[in-house]
Amino acid sequence: MRTPEALLQQYFGHREFRSGQKQAIDAILQGRDVLAIMPTGAGKSVCYQISAMLLPGLTIVISPLISLMKDQVEALHQVGIPAAYLNSTISPAQFADTMIGVRNGQYRILYAAPERLMTEHFLALTAEVPVSMVAVDEAHCVSQWGQDFRQSYLDIVPFVEQLPVRPVCCAFTATATQQVETDIAALLHLQNPVSVKTGFDRKNLFFGVRQPQKKMDEVIQILTENAGKSGIIYCSTRKAVEDVCNALREKGYPATRYHAGLVEKERSANQEDFLYDRQTIMVATNAFGMGIDKSNVSFVIHYQMPMDLESYYQEAGRAGRDGEPAQCILLYSGRDVRTNQFLLERGKENAEIEEVSLRESLLQKGEERLRQMTFYATSTSCLRRRMLQYFGEKAPETCGNCSCCLTNYREEDVTLEAKKIISCVYRGQKAGYHLSRTMTADILIGSKKESILRMRLDKLSTYGIIEKMTRRQVAQLIDELVEMECLALRPFQEFSELVLTSGSAAVIRGEKQVSHRVPIVQKKRISMGSSDDSVSSEEQGLFQKLRELRTEFARAEGVPAYIIFTDASLRDMCRKKPRTMGELRQVSGVGIVKSQKYGKDFLHAIAAWQAEHPEES
Repeated sequence: MRTPEALLQQYFGHREFRSGQKQAIDAILQGRDVLAIMPTGAGKSVCYQISAMLLPGLTIVISPLISLMKDQVEALHQVGIPAAYLNSTISPAQFADTMIGVRNGQYRILYAAPERLMTEHFLALTAEVPVSMVAVDEAHCVSQWGQDFRQSYLDIVPFVEQLPVRPVCCAFTATATQQVETDIAALLHLQNPVSVKTGFDRKNLFFGVRQPQKKMDEVIQILTENAGKSGIIYCSTRKAVEDVCNALREKGYPATRYHAGLVEKERSANQEDFLYDRQTIMVATNAFGMGIDKSNVSFVIHYQMPMDLESYYQEAGRAGRDGEPAQCILLYSGRDVRTNQFLLERGKENAEIEEVSLRESLLQKGEERLRQMTFYATSTSCLRRRMLQYFGEKAPETCGNCSCCLTNYREEDVTLEAKKIISCVYRGQKAGYHLSRTMTADILIGSKKESILRMRLDKLSTYGIIEKMTRRQVAQLIDELVEMECLALRPFQEFSELVLTSGSAAVIRGEKQVSHRVPIVQKKRISMGSSDDSVSSEEQGLFQKLRELRTEFARAEGVPAYIIFTDASLRDMCRKKPRTMGELRQVSGVGIVKSQKYGKDFLHAIAAWQAEHPEES
């Protein structure tokens, strides 16, 4: 009998569904719409892939990045699921062949970009071929409250409405606040959808924020901690990508790069080098990564703070997809806030969005998300708790697995310093100035910067009145006052200016005390265990032998090694040491197709190793 459980074992080699998967599949098979919010690595794609094999017609998967469809389809072919994609990267002959295949019922899943839905050829195709399900991946792109709004996602509803019979409609995303979740359901016209939420907490990920004087030195430190492992370094700008990548290459690190300024051929080649482990370090802008299924990413470094927590969670979540411990480290400086403010202003000129009021609205929403991201980056309380609360989840006070929880703090009364900061903002406003966060800090510490002197800000009565704090410490205290709503930021020309609030008056009048946590010492140096920790030291040799065999198959077939078997599957083989095909199929991630294709060779390799190491077997 073709049950979801049987297909899960057959195609993906797992005996049990992960949290939320079965709930989504059952709803789809009952003809219900579904809205699933599941973190990266939770197996969203399995929900519509298994369902597609049990539904009678075609499943259309709407995906935003055409460059990744090929990888996704190749992975499905590896497990025996007939799938195809239609996008601008294929030749006219391939396009025609795929169209014929879809019409002949050759494929069960068809990937398409939202821009293709309302084209003449696609509308003609879907008028002829019964469509059982439309699955919208990265569904947050439909919402103006989301971090990645795309006008083309608004074509999904008109496309569905013109189909001869309305199919089941499903929306999947890894990141959605309550506002975005509401938008997705409304804007995609989901009909009484079954809501599937598995929670945002990925316990295998360590979250850390560091504020180094020299970011590159800190990057080298993290790479040393993760020697030989695969990781991603995200930068906010193309220039930063180039600078970081060049610096790493000069030091001998196997690094490559990815950003929109490179020609498509180089971007594809660099992405392939990373996926195939020819280059283990990818330095990239946020143009890289959406839909990347590379399972052995052990660390993600954000060289600069991203614009919002949605983006950070999504990008950081590309680490540890195999369930092994992984690091997510943000390197923060106050300059990152100014860089993101500039990028937000530039994004306001987005040519795809013609309506001026909409662009202004998107800018305001972006500024609020940036404010929340800054609070995370400067927090002294549990980072995981702050992130989970942002997405509307309850969380314990501490997690024990973030940089704040692993640091000892002491409480320090800074009410006097807070009054001085608020007074500086007040004096500046009275004198007709619009003071930014960094400008205020410079005034208070008595900076001799040319800009401060030229604007005669040294003549303010608050100039130099904070003597025992650095510029960075003052700026951090300003951030805390903004978070406490004792100050506020509002857009002014090309930057955000500090303004007073009702909380400002409460501090000045002595009605509100201000204290902050000062780090004393970290409880321990954060160093995640090796991704091979679950394999005993005696079995390391077998693990390496299986990796080498996997590499041979990957090279012969021209696919990334993780598509053959993930590291997690190889580690399970090392633990179970299967001797028969039946035992091999009990290994996590080994389905029927893969066992038939590779099983004999892997069983032979395991038996040979056991013969050579009888005492370890």
